Amino acid sequence: MAIQWFPGHMFLTKKAISERIKEIDVVIELLDARLPGSSANPMLAELTGSRPALKVLNKQDLADPAITAMWLAHYNALPATRAIELDASETAPARRLIDACHALAPLRGSMVKPMRVLICGIPNVGKSTLINTLTGKRATKTGDEAGITKIEQRIVLADGFYLWDTPGMLWPRIIAAKSGYNLAASGAIGRNAFDEEEVALELLDYLIPHYPAMLEARYKVEVTADATDEQLLEEIGRKRGAVLTKGRVNLQKAAEIVMYEFRAATLGRITLETPQEFALWMAAGEVLDAERQVKKDLIETNRLIKFKKIPRPDKRTAANKPGNAGKL
Repeated sequence: MAIQWFPGHMFLTKKAISERIKEIDVVIELLDARLPGSSANPMLAELTGSRPALKVLNKQDLADPAITAMWLAHYNALPATRAIELDASETAPARRLIDACHALAPLRGSMVKPMRVLICGIPNVGKSTLINTLTGKRATKTGDEAGITKIEQRIVLADGFYLWDTPGMLWPRIIAAKSGYNLAASGAIGRNAFDEEEVALELLDYLIPHYPAMLEARYKVEVTADATDEQLLEEIGRKRGAVLTKGRVNLQKAAEIVMYEFRAATLGRITLETPQEFALWMAAGEVLDAERQVKKDLIETNRLIKFKKIPRPDKRTAANKPGNAGKL
């Protein structure tokens, strides 16, 4: 299954970032600490160029602390980049954000040369909640659905420190399939864009080898080395009473239970990817994407030839080109 979602307002967000970035000193990207790589927007790097970046791993209280430390080290090793972690329990995060931005742009931050910061993040990553905490008031709408914020807003965070908020934005194509499933499991993608049962199965497929003890403790099931995601989802459904007529398991209901309890951290503090795993997924996805592009180009070339938009390649002409002798 290919999970893709790029509503119209996200196109407008891309345009707004492209225009705003010309006067920005630091870009804050809010990431989901449970899936830092998958929740990092690859399109943002293209839009912001070489601007200093602050990576904020939000919801770290829901994530595996050991893997969060790995991601912080990964981002802090990158040039012109700093990374910090935040969670909903931190009541005064403004000072940490301001200090981190000043470290990235030390010549900005006065009334004469104010610090101009753009904050970005995928839908439902907690950006609106963070901004409300920063300002001490309900500056933006919040909710547990993707895509609540729809307009750009400027917020004065401190004297000489201006913050521009943008709506959550995904990107047109998710190259690594596993990233798409992780985004769906986290709630970053609207539920109409994916099949919940399939996403729950992918989630369990990762949790079985990485967090078997948490699954056993929560669902009172035995998770063996050879357990499959399908078997486990059905067993969870039975344990939770998601049973239809004739003893059939309501897999849709079971999938909803698993995803809800992952999102709420009822299962425990879980992270769905390490930097190394994410790098492998992206490398494999890029290979498949390149192969798909070659096939698409071939189909388009044949279509143009069929409708005589371009000439058919002349084999004799090609054979006479230098270096082509004997290739036909």
